[in-house]
Parts: sequence; structure tokens; C-alpha cells
Amino acid sequence: MKTPLRATAALVTALLLTLTTATPAQAADPSTKTPVAGSLRAYNVSAVYVAGVSSGGYMATQLHVAYSSRFRGAAVFAAGPYYCAQNNVAQALYGCGDNQYPTNLSALQTYTRTWASYGWVDPVGNLSRDPVYVFHGSNDSTVKKSVTDDLVRYYQHFGASVQYDSGSSAGHAWVTPYGTRGCTATAAPFLNNCGTDPQNALLRKLLGSVKAPNTGALGGTLIRFSQNTHAVNGWAPGLSMDANGFAYVPSSCAAGQSCRLLVALHGCLQAYGSVGTAFVDRANLNQYADTNNLIVLYPQAATAGTNPNGCWDWWGYLGATNYPIKGGAQVETIMNMVRRLDG
Repeated sequence: MKTPLRATAALVTALLLTLTTATPAQAADPSTKTPVAGSLRAYNVSAVYVAGVSSGGYMATQLHVAYSSRFRGAAVFAAGPYYCAQNNVAQALYGCGDNQYPTNLSALQTYTRTWASYGWVDPVGNLSRDPVYVFHGSNDSTVKKSVTDDLVRYYQHFGASVQYDSGSSAGHAWVTPYGTRGCTATAAPFLNNCGTDPQNALLRKLLGSVKAPNTGALGGTLIRFSQNTHAVNGWAPGLSMDANGFAYVPSSCAAGQSCRLLVALHGCLQAYGSVGTAFVDRANLNQYADTNNLIVLYPQAATAGTNPNGCWDWWGYLGATNYPIKGGAQVETIMNMVRRLDG
């Protein structure tokens, strides 16, 4: 029998990634790299950005807001505003997914300003003019459009420059030309093919311009590294994170050229333990990384008793109230990876 905490965690993840019957799409197979065991090291990184989908989208906003002095912008698929769950499982279920409860947007903005005054998150002025790309599909009934609308309003309130892509018929997923599901599906591995290339749009928004992706053989290296090395407790599984993480490093970056860094965060049921390297291989980010001097860091969550679907902690399942601010266990673990890469 499930404990109440495990039961509520299961309900949250079930809501955020409701499985529906879906026919796999005919997807092109991307060029991939076999992971090579290694460790993270410092590169010539000029700027850092973050992107994520679903629970990874919520974590992306947590990283961006907590460390807006470090992150220059964010791209969020299928998620809502910062601190939407307010450390409350019911609010996560019914306010940040189904939207039966209000998101309490003004309160979230007040929390952000107050926490900035305490130094718990970076000054909100850093968010002004930051590029933010937001994606919501019309067939996403897991996170309602009204919730994502409030994410847009949240960022606009602090002066961010937001591009909102809400015209797609996508389900609850990361949309990519290499998706293995049809556009409207909400089903594992949550990589949908809509015949579009949102990665081009998000990278143009974040970086200002973007070169065409490498559609041939990838020229970089996919590093498999120990997340234990960067975990704040020295043991990533204790934080509901996998022992392994991944980083794609183009050859130009390895050779010392100036590069930018993108932290890419998978959603629930989309981590290495659930789908292998499907998100890493098919997110359509490595292809752009090769031609745009972009390192892509792929941190990995993992299943745990209070997190059976391997989501990122955006509602407090680790039992600490500081999960969305500086000092939060997963936030700081990911930041340790970022600090290592950008020196």
C-alpha cells in the first residue's frame, strides 16, 4: 500500500504526463553519438541558458529565477509560472496542471520580489529584457493553456522579452523533427513530430541568431559523467537524480573556441532510466550545437519512492521548502555542473 506522500507524488506525475493511446510518427533517425565515459571540465563559455519540458520546464524557471545573474534566458515547453506549486501537492495537481485552482500569479510575483530582497534568488532586475521562449500545444490537456499563459505573464511582469508559441496542435511533449510520436500525442517518450522545428525558434530567441543544424554525422563528443561528483550530498540517487548525466561538446568547444552553454531538462518519464538517451539523441539540440558553438548539458532525474516517474522537484517532493531557490538540492547540484563547465 502506498504511503500518502508516495500516493500524492504518483498523482502529480500521472497528471503531468497522462498517457494516451497514440500512433508512433514516422520520424527521421538523427545522427547520434555513443556516450563516452568522462568528466565535466571547464570550457570557454561566454553565456549560459536553460530549456526544459514539463517538470523540466518548471525546473528551468527555478534555475533561471534563482540564478538570473548566471542564466541569460530560458525556453519552457508545457509548464507554468515559477513556484506555481507553492510547496503544496494539491496546488501542483489542481492549480499548475488542470487549473481547477488559480495559479495565484500575483502571489508568485510577490514571493519572487521578496525572496530577491532576502538574497534567496538573484535580483529580479536581471530578468528584464532576458529572452524567454514559451511553447504550449493545443492538445496539451496535462498542463492547461491558462497555466502556461500565466508563465508568460509572470515573465512579462518582470520585463522579460517573451516569444509565445501557442499555435501548434501538439500534445504534452517536447516537439522535435526527430520525434517518435504523432504531433497530438501525450505518450512516452514524449517526443512529438509536428513537422516543425521549435529548436530553431527557441535558439534564435535565446541566442539572437542561429546557423542551420548539422544534418550529417555529429562531430562532437557525448560525455557520460557521474552526477555524484556534483551532487550536494555526494550521492545523486539520494536527490532523485541518476548516477549518470550527459553533456554534448562540439569539437570546436573542446578545441577552446568561445561557446555558449544550454542546460536541457527532460520531463517526467523521460529520463535516462525510463527512455535511455532518447531525449539526449532526439531533442534536436546536438545538431544545432555542432554548428553554433553550443555545449548542451543534460542533467538526469531518476525515480524514487516519493518520485516514481522521475520528475524534477518542482513541488517539494524531497521534503525541503527551499527546492525553488538558492540552496535547493537539485538546483544546486545542477548549478555545480554549470559552474564546472563555465569555469
